[in-house]
Amino acid sequence: MQVVPKMFMAMMALSSCLTVALVVPSSVSPAFMSYTLPCHRRTTQLMSVVPRKKDDVSTDISAESHGRSSKEKIANELSRGITLDDGPVIDFASVKDTTSRAEIALANARKMYEATLGGTSDDEFVPSTKTSDGRLMGINDEVVAEVGYEIGTFVDEFVDKAAGEDAHSLVQKCGQYLRSKASASTFPSSIYEAHSSPIFTQQEISRFDRLLARAYEESGIVTSAFAKTFYLGTQVLPEPAMMAIWAVYVWCRRTDEIVDAPRPKSEDPNAEMLTDLSEWEIRLERLFDRGDVVDALDLPLLDCKVKYPSLPIEPFSDMIRGMLMDIPDLGQERYETWDELHLYCYRVAGTVGLMSMPVFGCAPGFTEGMAKEPALSLGVAFQITNILRDVGEDAETRGRVYLPQRDMERFGVTEQQLFDKVVDKNYINLMKFEIARARRYYARALRGVPMLAPESRLPVQLSLDAYGKILEKIEENGYDSLTKRAYVGKWEKLLGIPSSWYRTLDISSIIKLPEDWDKPSLDEYEKQLEDLIEQQWEQSSQ
Repeated sequence: MQVVPKMFMAMMALSSCLTVALVVPSSVSPAFMSYTLPCHRRTTQLMSVVPRKKDDVSTDISAESHGRSSKEKIANELSRGITLDDGPVIDFASVKDTTSRAEIALANARKMYEATLGGTSDDEFVPSTKTSDGRLMGINDEVVAEVGYEIGTFVDEFVDKAAGEDAHSLVQKCGQYLRSKASASTFPSSIYEAHSSPIFTQQEISRFDRLLARAYEESGIVTSAFAKTFYLGTQVLPEPAMMAIWAVYVWCRRTDEIVDAPRPKSEDPNAEMLTDLSEWEIRLERLFDRGDVVDALDLPLLDCKVKYPSLPIEPFSDMIRGMLMDIPDLGQERYETWDELHLYCYRVAGTVGLMSMPVFGCAPGFTEGMAKEPALSLGVAFQITNILRDVGEDAETRGRVYLPQRDMERFGVTEQQLFDKVVDKNYINLMKFEIARARRYYARALRGVPMLAPESRLPVQLSLDAYGKILEKIEENGYDSLTKRAYVGKWEKLLGIPSSWYRTLDISSIIKLPEDWDKPSLDEYEKQLEDLIEQQWEQSSQ
């Protein structure tokens, strides 16, 4: 599955560009360097018949013990999305169907995990600091091999053993110190005394600051090991934002490892994964509600929450569910409609943008609420691009088809055709339609760049431009994404930097670049989609 790497691959495009200038290769990751990521949708023929609600109203529906089927589950979740800006973008934040197989399995695993703790009181939850192999949760052989050493052992360097201190108690003290710096409203469910916490000596504060700095450094090392070009792209951000993005990346990385890493020694890998994921989600909730930390790599994320109080928990929880959508027997094997795929795009890509938005900040006169729709559009655009680029690879290596089944039927494309790698007129028309859809979301996302704080615009614009070129490569390959891979070379990305930089300037909306003169407007992209559907209908009627 490797959702996290794919998301960040988009932003790496940005790095690629910047990196080449630094003599380092790269490739993009739509998620982080992009301020905020996405969701999507449309009207009339392009909208499915699933009803939408303007308000997030949940409905209790009794479920069978085994849970709803994938189709029932996703239809229920889709009905709860909120249309943004009266457009094709849907905000699926916190949408979950408690009657779905995945939610029931996760809820049952959580109950079993809580029972092992010997009590159900919130104050009695004490998540384990390490896994059975002695490592931090979400750190396994693959991570250690990629980084080159054991993660998290640096804490021992700061432990005051003479005073009988151990690594866990030091991390807790540092967490207490960070909480003391937060506003009273940052942790609404905190059980700790607000601002009357123990008074730390200057020597202790210095030690805590050094420990936190080392935890951020290790987060940067992990980020660099798994996403080298993305890591280099973060270097153009102000230092606080750069380190915050590392912290968020590491949380996503660890989550991905919990969900997707092989468990060869487990008798029931899925059950073990769900138990670990339950503990991980409890840890997440306690960090955001109370400021609790368990291990040293939690400290940077806690510090982010203190520095950026508007950082929401919802996209973190939603990403967990996005990763579960790729797990056999728990998630979504196929996507019947665009709306269903839209939910997946939000969870695995849009969430990263929402995590990043408070860090990137908004320009004067704009708010995070105003930037949300274009941010979600950007995430959707990136994820659609990933899907279109990887149609052949996903079918061959994973047996997965992400293209909406209804779109395939409309254009006369079969799953067997994808597995056989047959590129015919029908497939080409399908690709034209999906590319037009993706570009519509890129166009919506572009409206959000001026809403960003000036120092955050270039990374976003670079990633947007570089990733958008993948669609051009698919076209240049004759729309063959079954046997050919659309690839944008690093020098091509590098040459695009000046244009991307110019587009971040306010004057670019008045004096456009020559290559932007003939770019279709949002309305024209909408018309393209309608024309492609009408054209296909006429052909099928003959």
